[in-house]
Amino acid sequence: MDPFFKQVYDIVEQIPYGRVVSYGQIARMLGRPRAARVVGWAMRCCPDGLPWQRVVMADGAITGGMYAEIRRGILETEGITFLPDGRVDMAICCWTGE
Repeated sequence: MDPFFKQVYDIVEQIPYGRVVSYGQIARMLGRPRAARVVGWAMRCCPDGLPWQRVVMADGAITGGMYAEIRRGILETEGITFLPDGRVDMAICCWTGE
């Protein structure tokens, strides 16, 4: 496994229930602020059991193509707050790694 991917997964494992983090935030946490796309690639092939649904776009948009509705449903059951336009309310639900 790519060492950077492993670091991404280690952070994703720590995201608390009911909170989300952006791809860019994970990249910054790992000291690679310009690597948000690489974080996205890591998440495309993440191991089973990882809370993949808790990683969203910086503006709170949900990605995932045909899985976007599944992701939203899981996040709703976790108590995530959504804005009227369907994005996650990052001001309320964002985890900063602390």
